[in-house]
Amino acid sequence: MNEARLYVDFNEMIESDLVLLSQTDIKIDSLGNSIQLFEGKFVRIYTDDVNEQGKKDNLIAEGFVELNTHGGWTSVCKWNCRITKDGIRHESFF
Repeated sequence: MNEARLYVDFNEMIESDLVLLSQTDIKIDSLGNSIQLFEGKFVRIYTDDVNEQGKKDNLIAEGFVELNTHGGWTSVCKWNCRITKDGIRHESFF
């Protein structure tokens, strides 16, 4: 990756543009930095993935931190990420 990103699991989508982000106020990015989360913070996110040839090609997106108010199965997380209109895409297409 060209820039630090926060790991998410895109299998944990709440809405088509909303993914679970973190259980706590601090999340470690891909470079090992502690990132303080708060409402409205812009973040870059990723999930490990491979392309059709089996080579690493992460899924990436950008978005804004939102407090999780959805309840139910999402209650495990305090923070979500609202993905921008650019959506989720493979890193190689960025």
